[in-house]
Amino acid sequence: QVQLVESGGGLVQAGGSLRLSCAASGSIFSINAMGWYRQAPGKQRELVATITSRGTINYADSVKGRFTISRDNAKNTVYLQMNSLKPEDTAVYYCNSVASYVNTYWGQGTQVTVSS
Repeated sequence: QVQLVESGGGLVQAGGSLRLSCAASGSIFSINAMGWYRQAPGKQRELVATITSRGTINYADSVKGRFTISRDNAKNTVYLQMNSLKPEDTAVYYCNSVASYVNTYWGQGTQVTVSS
């Protein structure tokens, strides 16, 4: 089992920045990848960014050049630095982890609201 706790969401004006954090606990040795997904009202949950245990990073096209995913292995924490935020980035952001290549875990979600 892996537990994920997100923090760092909030309200920001367009063009502003936020940093999300996701702290993992439990069977962290089994984690293969972690990432961030988001879900806007009335829309499906979508991938934002992922980082594997080997450091391979993947971004959604909509956030490339604006968002940066990183990790601190000593703190078992993954971060999402979000710059140049747009109103369309408004969503609930969920931390995700894949463990033992087959088990998926989700955090509780954190709201990000970007005002125009």
